[in-house]
Amino acid sequence: PPVPPPPGAPTARLLFLTDLHWDRHYVPGSEAACPDPLCCRGAVRPGPGGAGFWGEYGKCDLPLHTIEALLAQLPGAAPFAAAYWTGDIPAHDVWQQSRQDQLLALRTVTGLLRRHLGSLPVYPAVGNHEATPVNAFPPPYVRGNQSSAWLYDAMAQAWQDWLPPSALETLRWGRLLAGRARGGSGLAGAQSWEGTERVHIIGHIPPAHCLRSWSWNYYRIVSRFEGTIAAQFFGHTHVDEFEMFYDEETLTRPVSVAFVAPSVTTYINLNPGYRVYEVDGAYPSSSHAVLDHETFILNLTEANAPGAEPRWQRLYRAREAYGLPSAFPADWDQLIRRFQDNERLFQRFWFLFHKGHPPREPCLAACKAALLCALRTGRSADPGLCQPLRPVLPFPRIQALWQQWRLC
Repeated sequence: PPVPPPPGAPTARLLFLTDLHWDRHYVPGSEAACPDPLCCRGAVRPGPGGAGFWGEYGKCDLPLHTIEALLAQLPGAAPFAAAYWTGDIPAHDVWQQSRQDQLLALRTVTGLLRRHLGSLPVYPAVGNHEATPVNAFPPPYVRGNQSSAWLYDAMAQAWQDWLPPSALETLRWGRLLAGRARGGSGLAGAQSWEGTERVHIIGHIPPAHCLRSWSWNYYRIVSRFEGTIAAQFFGHTHVDEFEMFYDEETLTRPVSVAFVAPSVTTYINLNPGYRVYEVDGAYPSSSHAVLDHETFILNLTEANAPGAEPRWQRLYRAREAYGLPSAFPADWDQLIRRFQDNERLFQRFWFLFHKGHPPREPCLAACKAALLCALRTGRSADPGLCQPLRPVLPFPRIQALWQQWRLC
């Protein structure tokens, strides 16, 4: 099991951005409660109630100036060792997107990050919305116009300053990125004095949201290499959650946790947000494990008030908010059990799950049973992982409730 770093050991801060979903057709003052899949676009509506300047609660993505405001205020924070950026750049207008639209989003937002983050190492991942049609990623043996070469080649060109040649080669082959941290900074595959390596896995879709065969094989890899995988980082769901991994022999010993960070976009009914991870820093015996994390938001009610300026603020710090002795897998496993017995603590989690904007509906007995099961389930379609929680619902009902939270 992981052990806390020695007193005085250095730490590192990782900026984590996911699901920016830039809508280049966002119009302040437009209809925010439309019948379409994506709102806050089109003509300005008369009177109050239109889309806010900085974003809007509802079925809306973000204007570019909100994303730029997020990036512009980062230099005032404590310095970062690296940035992890896990995809979903375009808006949710999937019915009208073209390849040109997707490439414009890729190049525009990449340019913003490069301009505001400067020399900071950035490690990107590919989201399911990068393709058009959405979710369409043919395997590498598909060639010609039906392949994804148009997207992967553009990504490799846009990200060539951030990634080593080996990673660019695998990206062109098919979405997979692998590489060492720049300059041996100890963040993504840094070598320790014992000759072992620690890795951070970043991705877009969390493992339990993937197809069963892929998810179960990935779970097996995490269990086998628990001593190598220092941390896992994902996005995609737009909400603030995590997924547990246990040893395959007993499914009781926590071996890893996949952190699922909230989105930059507001879609649906959320504040814009981002995550900062504190990890064990660069020194010979470092674990490179997550020691804590902070979530920051832009409160749209405040930001959209007349005469107001956007103020990004810390929503919470994980160990402080949940009373965690550390942020190792066993602590998150115990937190799930505490949620069962401590309703006030669970409702606090439900509020933070939605990035500090009051949820549209309360999470009562059925919702709670399904959500706690989801937190404990790092692989898809496995009712056995929920059994220690003694769920009050049959597993098919739990799975049906999960679908209601998927905003991606």
